[in-house]
Amino acid sequence: MMTTAEMTVTTPRAGAREWFGLAVLMLPVLLISVDNTILNFALPQISEALLPTGTQLLWIIDVYPLVLAGLLVSMGSIGDRVGRRKLLLIGAAGFGIVSILAAYSPSAEALIAARAALGLFGATLMPSTLSLLRNLFVNREQRRLAIAIWGSAFAGGGALGPIAGGFLLEHFWWGSIFLLSVPVLLPLFIFLPLIVRESRDPVDSPIDLLSALLVLVTMVPFVWSIKHAADAGIDAFAVAAFLGALVFGALFVRRQLRLRHPMLDVSLFTNSAFTGAIVINLFSIIAFVGGLFFITQHLQLVLGMSPMNAGLVLVPGLAVMITAGLVVVPIARRVRPSIVIAVALVFSVLCYGSIAVQGGSVNALGIALAVVALGIGVGAAETVSNDLILANAPAAKAGAASGLSETAYELGSVLGVATLGTVLTASYGSHISIPEGVSGVDAVAASETIGGAMKVADGLPAELGDALRDAAITAFGSGASLTSWLGAGLIVVAIVVSLTTLRHAR
Repeated sequence: MMTTAEMTVTTPRAGAREWFGLAVLMLPVLLISVDNTILNFALPQISEALLPTGTQLLWIIDVYPLVLAGLLVSMGSIGDRVGRRKLLLIGAAGFGIVSILAAYSPSAEALIAARAALGLFGATLMPSTLSLLRNLFVNREQRRLAIAIWGSAFAGGGALGPIAGGFLLEHFWWGSIFLLSVPVLLPLFIFLPLIVRESRDPVDSPIDLLSALLVLVTMVPFVWSIKHAADAGIDAFAVAAFLGALVFGALFVRRQLRLRHPMLDVSLFTNSAFTGAIVINLFSIIAFVGGLFFITQHLQLVLGMSPMNAGLVLVPGLAVMITAGLVVVPIARRVRPSIVIAVALVFSVLCYGSIAVQGGSVNALGIALAVVALGIGVGAAETVSNDLILANAPAAKAGAASGLSETAYELGSVLGVATLGTVLTASYGSHISIPEGVSGVDAVAASETIGGAMKVADGLPAELGDALRDAAITAFGSGASLTSWLGAGLIVVAIVVSLTTLRHAR
């Protein structure tokens, strides 16, 4: 039997064609990452132009991750069967066309429908890119570096989103943020067929539509229940949706165990390294996205920065996140994954700890340094965990495994805002002290969010407005401290998972 070192030597190494193919595969990743952050900056203009109700505004935000999370695993499996490159091209074409339709939506209902369609086509992009990468780079060491570079597109998109969004919204109308996808996707159609070879599961098995439906009716109610509980509290609707998701999830697992060619090989979860890597992905992204949720509010509403300048404050941290993902590659060759991930995530704990201690008094430099520490941890951990996910799944099932990895990412994005965002909002509402003289309607708006308080303060006399701003900033600082302690706790859980589930992973 060959040793690991001998296998590394004899495994074919990627050349210039494969590395250029990686650059092409990063384009849709960059696009999805930008799309996750850019919409929030356009909501004020969308509200003025389309006059959506409060419920419609929430659906404009929520329908995209709901559809995306419900279809990622299914689309990964479909790509394994029909061809990953083919599915990626179909999805990219659909995403570009629907983006144009979204940009010119005449009503809130039309924009909601367009966002749902973007979730559908977006679900074809992420699993296809990661699974094609798995087949481009068969050498383990090169693949780890490729995953680090691929993952840097997430951080790059996170940095580009606020900056590009701020620029576009200062010079054009709200629909321009959707048109950004067109020039990004055009090179994909030119170079992908020329550079990246088609790959699929060698076993010609049919697409199981019932399994795809079961995944959809599992993930959508699950994500919706969490978001509903975050918005309206835990009620009968949230509980019913959550229990329904559990039932359909159990039916999906039961069906996969009985099928000769399952959509998802659930036996993968018996591999502790695979399962641990998925969980680490989930908790890391919850902490990362949840942290950015209140950090961006602090920069804009407490420190009074423009969206573009707030985005620039985040750039050093996101650049370090990219660097950490690359630097960890040679380290991961010599140090066990459990140790690498645990040590890296300690930096993320330090990020949350610094914000928790300073609360609302943290300045832009403190935020920038905290995001740098957060980027070190998440960047390194994501590179190693994604490599473990692909390395512990059969190459023929790379699409389904990639779909699971991306589902963890999308769930983490939703849960980050739902959990940390809910704690922040609840803490803010319970700590704010509305000054005397603020009317009932204005008092309600000011007590719900810091954004509402700042808007109300702008319409009040100078002295009363300043008093309301000070009260809102103090309450927000208390919520930021509590939220930061919770974020630090989530990272500690990820560290424990790494040290226990990955202790035998090489």
